[in-house]
Amino acid sequence: MSHIMTLVAPAGGLQAPLVARIRAALNDLGGQAGTADWLAEEEAADLPFSLLAAEQATAIARGALDGAPVDCIAQPAEGRRKMLLVADMDSTIVTAETLDELAAHAGVQAQIAAITQRSMNGEIDFSTSLRERVAMIKGLPLAALQKTWEHIELMPGAEELVRTMAAHGAHCAIASGGFTWFTARVAERVGFQSHHANILLDDGHALLGRVEEPVFDRDSKLTILKQLAAEHALPLSATAAVGDGANDLAMLGAAGLGVAFRAKPVVAASARARVDFGDLRALLFAQGFRAAEIVEQA
Repeated sequence: MSHIMTLVAPAGGLQAPLVARIRAALNDLGGQAGTADWLAEEEAADLPFSLLAAEQATAIARGALDGAPVDCIAQPAEGRRKMLLVADMDSTIVTAETLDELAAHAGVQAQIAAITQRSMNGEIDFSTSLRERVAMIKGLPLAALQKTWEHIELMPGAEELVRTMAAHGAHCAIASGGFTWFTARVAERVGFQSHHANILLDDGHALLGRVEEPVFDRDSKLTILKQLAAEHALPLSATAAVGDGANDLAMLGAAGLGVAFRAKPVVAASARARVDFGDLRALLFAQGFRAAEIVEQA
């Protein structure tokens, strides 16, 4: 079979009759779907298929689901294991927007969160919005960074995704519109080998309300994806990227496996693959990893 449809649901949510229904729908509408290969019991399964484009098969599968909370990722069967992962951080590897959380210590969280939302939806320019938001926390004591970090939580499946890919030889990197103060700590905690983000400027005691120029933005994320692929002698088809906001769209579009994760509407509508219901382990299942191969949290 030329393609694979990976079906992923929250644990216990993927039942054999539902998988059989999707297989039948693919066959009824011009495809040739084979027997399901279960990657994780009642959670993830592969359906091999031919004679349909990935986009066609995805649309058919989603229609057959009739609203069931199952993610569908269709792609060519060849080369599905990726050797480079580039991940957004805020609302992707961690559950929060770190700048929004930091703003709470300056009493401007609501104002900054509103700007963040518009930026992630692609309504306003990211670089301009970042400069505006950082200016609003000028004078914030550096101790607020540590206080914010103490309350940051990892997205479910983040550590398993990174540690499993790294254990199989992949380079894993963060590319974030956030700040290196946080990406360095997330990288160490989760197991990323490198991290790339904006640098907050300070005077040794408090924030200056600026970041080092140029701003690390949408184009920067794409540049990092291409740069790391070149450094590791990889074609872009051998790369994976994951993110949720408009500034992730360029790298998601360029990566071999670009996944919009619980993404903003503009991103979910544009990405070739998306995960709305599963956790970040869905990216492992999409690459054909079985539950027994997943490296648990350190």
